[in-house]
Amino acid sequence: MAEDRLQSQRFELKYRVSPTTALAIRDFVSSHLVLDEFSQGQPDNSYYNHSIYLDSDDLKLYWDVINGNINRYKLRLRYYDDNPEAPVFFEIKRRSNDSIMKRRGPVRREAVPLLLAGHLPEQHHLLSNKPQHLTALQEFSRLMHDIGATPKVHVAYLREAWVSEQDNSARVTLDRQVRTQPHFSGEITTKMTDYAEPFEPDVILELKFTNRFPTWFRELAEVFGVMQCGCAKYADGVVALGNERLQPAFSPFTQGDLVERFISRRTNGRT
Repeated sequence: MAEDRLQSQRFELKYRVSPTTALAIRDFVSSHLVLDEFSQGQPDNSYYNHSIYLDSDDLKLYWDVINGNINRYKLRLRYYDDNPEAPVFFEIKRRSNDSIMKRRGPVRREAVPLLLAGHLPEQHHLLSNKPQHLTALQEFSRLMHDIGATPKVHVAYLREAWVSEQDNSARVTLDRQVRTQPHFSGEITTKMTDYAEPFEPDVILELKFTNRFPTWFRELAEVFGVMQCGCAKYADGVVALGNERLQPAFSPFTQGDLVERFISRRTNGRT
């Protein structure tokens, strides 16, 4: 398995930009960063990202986003293709304001259904012997059990990623063609047939850094006139799908109320 270059703790700023602006930003960023190893040599510098998001039957994690809870987390399975030998990362993504903390463990694909069914994590479920990966998987399992989380939504998109050449302190991503559809099983698949596209035609720009805010990030925002906004792929995807397609009985709001609440707390920074 390739080295996992996950930024375990970082700051993350998101923007919505037009496809034309995204191309200009690519040129700007290329003078500061290099394409990461997965973007190199790919068509349009992009590779597919797939995630299956877990949530409770009353969509607790989704409502934490809608209500703007400062300290919240997501549970997701992250993978990149249909290769049966490739790992599925069981990932916890915690947010506190703009600070992001991630923990994840690379799981063998044949172990995914077992773990989602409630089996306690064991070392042999992982494609790694690192203690922190088992600890992350155990925490994932605990949080999953605490709220009764099960698979709810499959999200996929094309990612163009730029990274610091010397270290992993700065990272810029451009996410295109974000698609989301209901997904209620532990099946690991890249196929999508009945999906919504919550951000089309916009591109999601994310500026990520681990320590000091890079001065050229500020220059980028000023040059292209972009405005920071909320772009939550899971939550926006649920809005686009309509949460009645997931768990209608628990929602005290109509879809119209939901959209109004969601939009009112976000700034549309499209340029």
